[in-house]
Amino acid sequence: MRILPIAFDSFGVRSMATLVVTSKNKVFIDPGVALGPRRYGLPPADEERLAKSLAREQIINLIRDVDSVVVSHYHYDHHPFPIDDEFYKEAFSDKIVFAKDRLKNVHPSGKKRGAIFEKKVKDICKELVYADDQDFGNLRFSPAVWHGPVGSKVGRVMMVSVKDGGSTFVFGSDAQSLADPAAVDWVIKEDPDFLILDGFPTNFIGWRVSKAEFEEATNNLLKTIKTVRAEKIVLDHHLLRDLKYKEKVKPVYETEKTVFSAAEYLGMENFFLEAWRKDLHKKTIKVNVEKFFDRLKWIQAKNLEKTR
Repeated sequence: MRILPIAFDSFGVRSMATLVVTSKNKVFIDPGVALGPRRYGLPPADEERLAKSLAREQIINLIRDVDSVVVSHYHYDHHPFPIDDEFYKEAFSDKIVFAKDRLKNVHPSGKKRGAIFEKKVKDICKELVYADDQDFGNLRFSPAVWHGPVGSKVGRVMMVSVKDGGSTFVFGSDAQSLADPAAVDWVIKEDPDFLILDGFPTNFIGWRVSKAEFEEATNNLLKTIKTVRAEKIVLDHHLLRDLKYKEKVKPVYETEKTVFSAAEYLGMENFFLEAWRKDLHKKTIKVNVEKFFDRLKWIQAKNLEKTR
């Protein structure tokens, strides 16, 4: 089984887009990419907009020949914006789509976005399946778990487990360091030997989330890391929007396991475009977005060659 991060926050965009190639099928998880609308009171910098365009292009390039697509929930960094008809066509045409149930265990905004999603994909996909808490061959889906701490105002998400032979991969989209104990239980039960997780939004501590919620989520994450088979864990997304994230979750990086960002997992440096937004607007730092994405695409292509 080959697990390949395609677009992530450590690549300079809001996303967890991931391609999974098994001996049975190709699965693309969460084909979406977005930017934070405001950060430091500022809109996205030009460099961020370019990164989003290049990430979108790469998702489209790699999703065309997959068998199945998973949409873990209805935030627009996890599936295409409604106005992007080209993205919808490329991502979902003639594919089996496993999506978070749009009517059950979902908050009002998710219901609205889910209805739009269903309308746009139902006539172009091979099949649309609401997959919460179900098994489909080598794909297994979690019950709905909270998008962060229990009772989160932004609703719930669906995690996915992919099996190939004796290997198990678990993708924990927007579970925010497995803040929901039910998410911990499900991941430990799956006992993956590779794991991609969304990290806690440490830049929100004391504002949108409490210190106690952060500490509970960190303890949940530590318990999971120490329990499952996985020796390597990718921790990215919300966490990577804070330049000091490694200091704040230091115990996570002190376990015997290896914890990477998606960029580090691919042997690249983190590309903190959102966290650098103020400096990008002030022109006090310079970044070469094209060079970063050229190298990223080269690494992704080399990884895919190993699956042939």
